Order: sequence, then C-alpha cells, then structure tokens
Amino acid sequence: MCNFLLEKLKASPNQRMSYADYMNAALYDEQHGYYMNERIKIGRHGDFYTSSHVSSVFSTLFASLFIKLVETGRIPPCICELGGGDGAFARAVLQEWKNQSPHTYQSLTYILIEISPYQRTRQAEILGEFAEKVIQYRHFDDFCKKHAPFSGIMFSNEFFDALPVHVIKKEKGQIYELFVALRENELVEEPHMLQNEQIIVYLQERNIVLKEGQRLEVPLAMKSFLLENAHVFAECVMITVDYGYTDEEWANPARHQGSLRGYYQHRLIRDPLAYPGQMDLTAHIQWDALRMYGNIAGWEWVQTIRQDRFLLAAGILTQLKEHDGSDPFSEQSKRNRAIRSLMMDEGMSAFFQVMIQQKNLQMDWEKIWVEPSFL
Repeated sequence: MCNFLLEKLKASPNQRMSYADYMNAALYDEQHGYYMNERIKIGRHGDFYTSSHVSSVFSTLFASLFIKLVETGRIPPCICELGGGDGAFARAVLQEWKNQSPHTYQSLTYILIEISPYQRTRQAEILGEFAEKVIQYRHFDDFCKKHAPFSGIMFSNEFFDALPVHVIKKEKGQIYELFVALRENELVEEPHMLQNEQIIVYLQERNIVLKEGQRLEVPLAMKSFLLENAHVFAECVMITVDYGYTDEEWANPARHQGSLRGYYQHRLIRDPLAYPGQMDLTAHIQWDALRMYGNIAGWEWVQTIRQDRFLLAAGILTQLKEHDGSDPFSEQSKRNRAIRSLMMDEGMSAFFQVMIQQKNLQMDWEKIWVEPSFL
C-alpha cells in the first residue's frame, strides 16, 4: 500500500475515511495521486482507452456537430472541455474545424480544464500548432474567474465517472455508509450506520429506496458541480459522454453490487482498494441524477442516446471509404476498422451514452443531425 495513504488513514479519526475521501486521495493527491503522476494513462501503454483514442473519426464527428451548433444556433465559437486528457480529442476537433469552417475558426476559442500537470504538458505538446486557439486551466475555478458567465459548448468525455463518490449499502433493513479503514496495515471496507446528512438528503430528493443487500454509489460531487456552478453558464449546450445507468437500470438486481472499480494496465479491477494511487478509479454515473440536478441548475434536457446511435445520427457511416489497395495496414483500412469497432454491438459505444442539455437556448435539433432517423 502507498505510504501516503497509510499516513492519511493513520491521521484520520478511527483510522478510516469515506470512499469519496479515499478516491480524492488515490486519484488527486498532489504528489501521489493517480492522475497527478507522470506516466501514460490513456492508450496502448496506459490503463484504459477512450473513444477518441480508438479513432479520430469520433472527434471529427463532434467537430461537425459543434460547427453546426455555432452556424445554425448562434452559439459563440467557444468550447470548454472538462477533463481534456492528453489533448487528442481537442487536436482532432481543431484540425477538422479549421478545414471545414475556416470563417468560424478565426474566432474559435478552445478551453481545456485538466487537473493533471502531466496531461497538461502532453496537451501543450500535441496542440502546439493550435496554441493560439487554446487556453489551459488546472481547475474549474480558474476557468470561472476568467470566463463566467460563459456562453458556448461544454463538452466532457468520461469526466463525471471520475468524480469521487460515497458508497452505501442496505443490510438487515438498515442503511450503512461504507468506509475505507486501516487494519493491520491493510485497507479494508468498514460499514457504519449512515449519518451523512447530505447522503440522506440525496436519497430523499431522488426518491431512492435500496433493496436488501443493495450497494450504491452516491455522487455528491456531481450534484455539487451542477448546482454550485449554475451561475457560470449563460447560453450553452452541454454534451456529456460517459457510461452509466438510469434509475430503472440501477434497479436491476444484476447491478445491486454497485459499479465502483479500477482499471489497471487495461484490466478491470473489481476491488477499488487494490493498487491505490496506481490505477484509475471510476463509477458508472446516474443519468437521472445528472438530468434532475441539471434541470434544477437551469439545464433543459434534450436527449440521452446510446453512443453508437449518436454516431450514426452524426453521420459516421459517411466516413467509411472504399479503397483499392489490399494492404490491411493502410491508413484507410485502419480508419475503416476503427469506425466499425465503434459501431459493433459489443464494441465500446454500446456501453456509452451521450446526454445533451441546453441552457437559455431553443435549438432546432432536427436540423443538426445528418441522419435524424437514427434518433
């Protein structure tokens, strides 16, 4: 176990901390957190893939959508990407925008908010030729100081699933919060009767009633992000790409063990206490919570759609190209395979959703899609 977590737990009351505090330390500790260390996290040599690393087509389709929103909806050409990672998505968007809409590209600003210093360095390297269009921030608060009230497009891909969550469980008719505790220099899970008033309020607001034996993550950080930053956004579209479930889907007995887990060298690690500080930690988001608290914060829900259907509506099939060569390693062959992998029934797109919300806007979404019949 990492010494920094050992010291934190030893200094904690009763040598325990909430799962939210554990995630904060394991992921975001300034010196030892997973996202803060200087090693590759995304791609072949990292711990996980994102859709934008499977194929640049993913990013170029979003670029086309962003351009249409700017050209048809009178939204300022300003993108704010939450959790910008290594900048691969931003680079592909900027390149496509420059090629497709040079007149709006002239006034385009692309903002990346990324807490990891390593990833911000990677962004600077990858986005060098677009430096004049890019603004980097470490914290969302830094962005707010410069840009609130913000009008434009807020985009995130696997951002909310990385926010810290509390964990609760129902046993023998009682609700317990699960803590991470230190016992004989080992990390263990320890239940205590639920006392956190914020969790109690969340369950009441969301009308959540746990079944016996059910375990559930409570995304207080997501709720706070939406409500506390409501004033930051003026006329905006918010597009969230992530994996998660609706309340109806969470009620399925197959999901009663919760979803908090880790990813380490492309392996799913079901024990979130394994490899502390060395692996990604993530929990499936609660789409109905994002929609409900977004609505309270002034965001009007437009649509939630599975990623593969979204990509179809955005015109991904138009990106498939015939080619003469028989070389399976040619650029077009690789591109076509990547597109098909994004659309396969068992591919990663089947597990992702895209939620669209708008604020102080009335967009004609039927005019936005290339293939509205897929929606």
